[in-house]
Amino acid sequence: MQRLAQCPYPFVWTALAENPHTPPAALLELSSARDSVWNDNRLLCLLAEHPGADRIVLRAVLGAVAAKLEEGERPYAAVLALADRQELGADEVRRLGTHRGASSRLRSRLALRLNSRI
Repeated sequence: MQRLAQCPYPFVWTALAENPHTPPAALLELSSARDSVWNDNRLLCLLAEHPGADRIVLRAVLGAVAAKLEEGERPYAAVLALADRQELGADEVRRLGTHRGASSRLRSRLALRLNSRI
C-alpha cells in the first residue's frame, strides 16, 4: 500500500485514507501528498480520523494542517478531527487556533472539543 500512496492520483490517496487497513507507513506518506485545496483538506481530514493513524502520523497531519492554516486555507474539519484524537496533547492541537487562517468560530469549536475530552 505504501507504493500506492506514492502515486500521483488523488482518488487513490482518498481510497487509501478511507481504507481502515491502510498501515501507518502509507498514511504517513499520504500526509505530505498535495493536489488541490479541496482534495488536500479532505485527505488531511481522512488521515486525522483514520483508526490506524498513530502518533507519528497524527503529528505529520498536525504539521500539514498548521502549514495550510498559515497559508490562509481552511482545513477546519481536519483541525476538529485532530482535537478528538487522544494521541495528541490538547496544547499541541490548541496551537492550531493561533495560526493566520483560524477563524474565531474555529477557535471556539476547537476549545469546545478540547474541553470535552475525557
